[in-house]
Order: sequence, then structure tokens, then C-alpha cells
Amino acid sequence: MRTTELESARLAVCEVGRAMWERRLVAANDGNISVRVDDLVVCTPTGVSKGFLVPGELAVLGLDGELVSGDLPPSSEVKMHLRVYELDDTARAVVHAHPLFATMAAVQGRELECRMLPETIVTMPRVPLAPYATPSTTAVPDSISPFVADYRACLLENHGALTWGPDLMSTYLAMERLEYTAELLWRLDASGGGRDLPDDEIARIRDLFGC
Repeated sequence: MRTTELESARLAVCEVGRAMWERRLVAANDGNISVRVDDLVVCTPTGVSKGFLVPGELAVLGLDGELVSGDLPPSSEVKMHLRVYELDDTARAVVHAHPLFATMAAVQGRELECRMLPETIVTMPRVPLAPYATPSTTAVPDSISPFVADYRACLLENHGALTWGPDLMSTYLAMERLEYTAELLWRLDASGGGRDLPDDEIARIRDLFGC
């Protein structure tokens, strides 16, 4: 049964990788994706475009980071993914990308907060900023650790963005939402600003949707 689940995870990672590449959430070989299957993690390999992934190229790791199978080494950023799985028992997928507008905010050292749209208030009212850490080092998972329990996304200062969730599709869609929010805020700032919803309406929305 687990073999079937691993194969399904491999196919899903390739599909999401293609979607990320087509939507320009990544460029060249940027970004990485993982899915947890019991005590194993399917992870994208290093140095491969997310738009051209092949299931057989994906690495399988233990939760301790040891390679179980795969001809190519996993992404050097897998330490971030493993930290999320360590801290959040409900997490079954992690997506790291460099979407343009979200990365612009990360380079500017700004978190994202949007109180203008009901959809954003319900799904992603705030995206915190994890402080800069040298890529591929343990400083990166350390930088995101304070946010894992209470959020499903964060920006990585001068780096990109990270999302996690109970399944790969919702985790990928969180990345889409994050980038949409970042672009919306940038365009509003460039065109004179926007207007928050009134506090009582925000409270009503949160009460209605239990968020």
C-alpha cells in the first residue's frame, strides 16, 4: 500500500511542479516540493527545473533526512521541509518557491497583511517574515520554526516564500494565494493605496467562517 502512496505522491509533486513553473512561481531550477507519506518524505531533487520533473527522479527520505531511494540527491533546502514535519504533525506537504511579488516583499523585509478582501481575511490574513538565513544551512529551518504552529505560510527574507499544509494541493494553492496577495498589495501601493474593510465587518467574517 505504501508503495502505491509513494507513486501517487511522486506524480502529484510533478504535476504541482509543472503548475508552479507555468505560473512563474519559480524560475530555472528554483524551488522545492515535498510530500510526507507516513515516516517517509518524497522530495524534489537538486538542480532540476520544477517544470520538467520526472517521477523517477524524486528522492525518498526518512524523517531524519537520510536518503532511502533516488538516483539524484534531494534539494539542499529539504531541511526546511523536515523541520515543518517535525513541528506540525498535521503537515503532509511543503512548497518552497520564489514568486516575483512575494519575493519582492521578502527582499524589502516586509511581511504581508491584507484586511481588504473577505477571501484573504479567511484564508491568509497575515504572512509573517522569517529573518534572513543562509540557504541550505540549519539557520533556515531555525528561522521558520517560530511560525510553523500558528501559520500555513511565511516569507523568507531575501529568499522567497514557504507554504505547508495537510495535503499537497492546499499547500500549492496557499502559494498561489500568497503571491496573489503580494501582487495585489504592490499594485495598490503603486496606484494610491487601498481601503481595509471596517473592523466590525472583519469580525463578522471571522465569526461566520470560524477563523
